[in-house]
Amino acid sequence: MKKELLIFGASGALGNGVTEIFLRKNYDRIYLFDFKHKSIPNNEVKQILVKDLSVEENVKIAFSKVTPSEDTAFFLFSTVGGFTGGKMIWETEVGYFDRMINMNLKTSFLIAKYFSLLVKESHSGSICLTSAHTGLVAEPGKAVYGTSKAALIHLIKSLAEDGKEINLSANAIAPFIIDTPANREWMKDADYEDWIKPGEIGEFVDSIFQSYNLLSGNIFQLKYRFNKD
Repeated sequence: MKKELLIFGASGALGNGVTEIFLRKNYDRIYLFDFKHKSIPNNEVKQILVKDLSVEENVKIAFSKVTPSEDTAFFLFSTVGGFTGGKMIWETEVGYFDRMINMNLKTSFLIAKYFSLLVKESHSGSICLTSAHTGLVAEPGKAVYGTSKAALIHLIKSLAEDGKEINLSANAIAPFIIDTPANREWMKDADYEDWIKPGEIGEFVDSIFQSYNLLSGNIFQLKYRFNKD
């Protein structure tokens, strides 16, 4: 049976790190979806440019580049999303709420919908989305961001139930903070050794996919790391 992997948000800070890991793994083909790409000299990698993924037609077009197959298991990891914070609810403009719902929930719903249709016509599959610690534990000044990520968690748990009919498993990761250049700039005095690295997330998500027929409906919290060297 063949294994094909789809990565959405492949060129972002997290996407770059996980893509480097997945390129070393045993997938027959990898599809990289993003608004821009860097050159990857690999014939088994297909780079696909996408437009606004909160628009259903754009997501439909993106998935039309992938051909279903009864002898293929498909896997999908999405890093797509955005962050806004620093304001209490009474200070937050409704436009910020709409933006977070579109970026973190609507895009994930559409990706999950069309991936489900792909898997339905194939052997089986597994999807892993990126939620956040704030989707599980409320934090001050992050209401709209946390709400969108909490709704994503419910989406994944619902998809895990629906997916039983089509051999589709669904999980999500919920990192607290990821070691990216933007986060280092935002928290200059933090201890970066405690932060989860993008490559570590890639390894972890791949391990989920290796046991995809066993793991579904889980929200994996990635809050803290310690140096094991």
